[in-house]
Amino acid sequence: MIRLERVGKRFGDSWVFRELDLHVARGESVAIVGPSGGGKSVLLKIIAGLYAPDAGTIAVSTEDKGMLFQKNALFDSFTVVENLLFPLRERKRMEGAEAMKRAKGFLEAVGLSGNENLYPDEISGGMQKRLGIARALIVEPELILYDEPTAGLDPITSRKIADLIRDLRSKLGSTVVTVTNDMQRAYQIGDRIHLLAQGRLSAGGTPDATKNSKDAAVRQFIFGLKDGPLTSGLE
Repeated sequence: MIRLERVGKRFGDSWVFRELDLHVARGESVAIVGPSGGGKSVLLKIIAGLYAPDAGTIAVSTEDKGMLFQKNALFDSFTVVENLLFPLRERKRMEGAEAMKRAKGFLEAVGLSGNENLYPDEISGGMQKRLGIARALIVEPELILYDEPTAGLDPITSRKIADLIRDLRSKLGSTVVTVTNDMQRAYQIGDRIHLLAQGRLSAGGTPDATKNSKDAAVRQFIFGLKDGPLTSGLE
C-alpha cells in the first residue's frame, strides 16, 4: 500500500530526515512515535501527498485517502452534521436523504448522535476529535492517516478515541498510519510501531517487540528515560 525508499525532507537548508524507508502493507495499522518536532507530522503529510519529498521515492497505491489533522481542521461555520455532509457532497457526489442517513450513521458510530445542529465550538475537545474521525472516515477511504488523534485529551477520553479508531478500522478494513507521542495509544492502535527521532526511523515491531526492544533510542523514548541517545549532548 505504501512504500517509501530513502525519503528525505528539508525546509531551507535544514533536513528534517533523510534516507528514510517505510513499507506499509494493505490492511495494516502502523503507529509512528517520537519526540515532538522530530518530523512525524511531516512524514504523514508526505504520505498524504501534501508535501513532496526532497529526496528518495514514495509510492502509495491509492488516491482514496482520509486524514485527521492534529487540530481537527473542522469548519467552524458548519454544524456538526454539515461537517460530514460536505465531504460526501464533494468526494462522493452524495446529497439529500442518502447523505443525511450516512452522516447520522457515522455520528452514531462515534457517539455524537443528538449533536447534529451544534457548532464545533459548542462541543468538547474530545467530541471535536470524534467528529474529525467521523469526517475522515465517512467517505470510507482505503487509507486513513491520523495526526496525533489523542493530543490534549485526558487518559480516559484518549483510550476511547483509540478504541474507536481500532473498531472502525476493523469495520472498514482500511490501512491506517497514526503518528502520536502517546505510547499507550500506540500500543492500542498499531500492529507495528516505529520510532522517528533524530532523522532516523527505527526498524519497527509489534507492541510486545517494542516493549522489549534492545534499541537504546527506542527504550529511552518508550520508558521516558532521562539519559540516552535522544538526549546526549543536551544539558
